[in-house]
Amino acid sequence: MRENVRELLDGLDARHGDIQRAAALVLDAVAGDGLVYAAGAGHSLAMVCETFYRAGGLAAVRPLWDPQVLPLLGALRSSGAEREPGRGRALIEAAEPTPADVVVVFSTSGRNPYPVEIAQTALARGVPVIAVTSLAASAQASDRSGTRLADHATVVLDTGVPPGDVVHPAAAPRTAAVSTILGAYVWSALLAALDGLAVRRGVVLPLWTSANVPGGDERNAELVARYGDRIPELNLGL
Repeated sequence: MRENVRELLDGLDARHGDIQRAAALVLDAVAGDGLVYAAGAGHSLAMVCETFYRAGGLAAVRPLWDPQVLPLLGALRSSGAEREPGRGRALIEAAEPTPADVVVVFSTSGRNPYPVEIAQTALARGVPVIAVTSLAASAQASDRSGTRLADHATVVLDTGVPPGDVVHPAAAPRTAAVSTILGAYVWSALLAALDGLAVRRGVVLPLWTSANVPGGDERNAELVARYGDRIPELNLGL
């Protein structure tokens, strides 16, 4: 498995130009006081969590998600909800992103209506879209929307995840899914590229600090004060 994952990571590194282009879109949004909207369904919600309120991550990220697509609230129901037309469109219409923002959509297959509609609706509003998907998996996935997430993106970050997600054993894969590993790597690579671009442009990025280091709570409180009104998920339950 290790060799398979390393090969896939090398493939991502070879597509560094795409990551740079995506980072430039994110920097434009953050520098202009816009937001980064992150969306996904099913296990792709793990990637949405990776972008949100994470040590070293951007404070300007707002997670977009419908509770119906969270497997922890009903696994079979979440699969069905992701396939329902109209749900992704409604999510974007409620959030109302603007062209000053950017939307990041995580979906390995990129074939279900939910992620496709999120990208379609965002683009129709003039909002740049970054699709984190697998072109190989999308090519073989069941077609449930008549189009692909990658068809509605300003920049496509191809994770290279194989169809079916699993990589072990190599001769006939049946276990060891890799989409989470590769998705997390893509996002961290984007943040690293973003940091380099920000330094060159003289932009100070709003980055979260670990709450478990001295001064972390105080620095994070400043970011909550800055973004709390526009990112309600920061203060839910308080």
